Amino acid sequence: MFDYQAPENLLQDKKILVTGAGDGIGRVAALTFAKYGATVILLGRTVSKLEGVYDEIEAKGYPKPAIIPLNLEGAAEKDYDDVAVSIENEFGKLDGILHNAALLGSLTTLEQYEVPVWNQLLQVNVTAPFMMTRTLIPLLRLSDDASIIFTSSSVGRKGRAFWGAYAVSKFANEGLMQVLADELDDEQHNVRVNSINPGATRTNMRASAYPAENPSHNPTPKEIMPVYLYLMGEASRGITGKAFDAQTK
Repeated sequence: MFDYQAPENLLQDKKILVTGAGDGIGRVAALTFAKYGATVILLGRTVSKLEGVYDEIEAKGYPKPAIIPLNLEGAAEKDYDDVAVSIENEFGKLDGILHNAALLGSLTTLEQYEVPVWNQLLQVNVTAPFMMTRTLIPLLRLSDDASIIFTSSSVGRKGRAFWGAYAVSKFANEGLMQVLADELDDEQHNVRVNSINPGATRTNMRASAYPAENPSHNPTPKEIMPVYLYLMGEASRGITGKAFDAQTK
């Protein structure tokens, strides 16, 4: 695992947006960021799941979170503008974004890949994080120390047969990360951009992709959180445009 011991107040007073916060890695990341002092903005399409995470955070006595329901599949430019206005009105700035929401799509050959599924997956996995980031950059610039994290995959660094649009979308996430990192690498160095490959993790998406796999052989989302804390906290200040692995050999 990535080796990093976070101080208790690592994210004190930080305002961090987590997409896909209702389940899996997004849920655990939101809880973890809150544990270390952040006010977490929970974004996702299923309100009941977001409310469940909200209640968990409040029950633990962490900073009061916020909920923004949004279906990334159908979101238009105005919806992202509304997200920015809501965050600005309530918090005044933004200190971090974890782009976690994603669809798996079909595991089949490109020759057999259905165009509607392809378009749906690229909308959620690529266009949505682009539009979200584009809209929120002005609020990130207001932070003294802001971090954007894209979620990658091993198939987004080396293509593999049958992974189709998912692999292509993760290659695109790496490209988005690199372009943004280069564009935001100014004299202030206050907005950094990196990616994380979570690796084989005990999530519903992993189970869908590998139904015959024994999930107990994979770490839980909680076990891979050190790299998320490192990149969201000040220890990684000045580090940008890098691709990280949550599970190091």
